[in-house]
Amino acid sequence: MNEPVRPDDMRVSDAERTVVQERLRRAVGDGQLDLHEFDTRVQAIWAAKTRGELVRVTADLPQPPPPPPPPAPRQVFSRDDAGTAMRVLTIIWACAVAINVVIWGTVSLATGQFIHPWWLYVAGPPGAVLAVLYAFGIGRPQP
Repeated sequence: MNEPVRPDDMRVSDAERTVVQERLRRAVGDGQLDLHEFDTRVQAIWAAKTRGELVRVTADLPQPPPPPPPPAPRQVFSRDDAGTAMRVLTIIWACAVAINVVIWGTVSLATGQFIHPWWLYVAGPPGAVLAVLYAFGIGRPQP
């Protein structure tokens, strides 16, 4: 009658050997092993036939710390981002309007006559869009 095989006597696969080799690689990175020890232990890993032999290769190494928890998902756009965007858009709009008003005023003074205030066409539509966005709460400071 066959006796059950003890866990330490079970044969190992290449996948299991690779996992143990990766653990040794991390131990080198953490300063727990030098390169000579790493090389010696990797040779022992690939020569190992049973799980018990693999366990003995890493028995003196501390257990690796658990992986850090994944970061909390971040919203793509927060209210702070919207506020920053609104400030930038408002500054750009104000600069464009100021440049157009200066050009209109200069032309009006140079010709000596009142020219139709065409700069309102530049200021009006984008200004209205910014006002509606602000009215709906986009770009307002958080309470």
